Amino acid sequence: MYEQKTLPTEISVLDFLEGIENKKKRQEAYTLLNLIRDITGEEAVLWKGNIIGFGEYSYRYASGHSGRSFLFGFSPRKSGFSLYTATGESGIEERLYRLGRHRMGKACLYVNHLDDIDLVVLGEIITASVTFLREQIDRKA
Repeated sequence: MYEQKTLPTEISVLDFLEGIENKKKRQEAYTLLNLIRDITGEEAVLWKGNIIGFGEYSYRYASGHSGRSFLFGFSPRKSGFSLYTATGESGIEERLYRLGRHRMGKACLYVNHLDDIDLVVLGEIITASVTFLREQIDRKA
């Protein structure tokens, strides 16, 4: 049986961020923290895997697999930031084109430094992602 590994922790987000040794990365992490909190209206929670998540929802796939996740999240990694976004929202390709230097995985946006991207466009991506997920949740309720 599947056991979900990425779950909320009781560890303080601020304590976690203060543990980032690289001063520039720590400052950028605080910038992301404030940006995402302002857009989502949700408080940050540290999830296992050193992911800072905002909001929470439950999901269940047709296969029966279910779990919990955050609406939007990010993780400061050694090489940059991983931003966990929803897939499926319309207009994502155009926003990614305007974003700046990044890589895109299945549901993860990778950014080396915030100086490499347009934070206004990142805000649009966060807003669209969270709106998309909230609409999906509302449809199922």
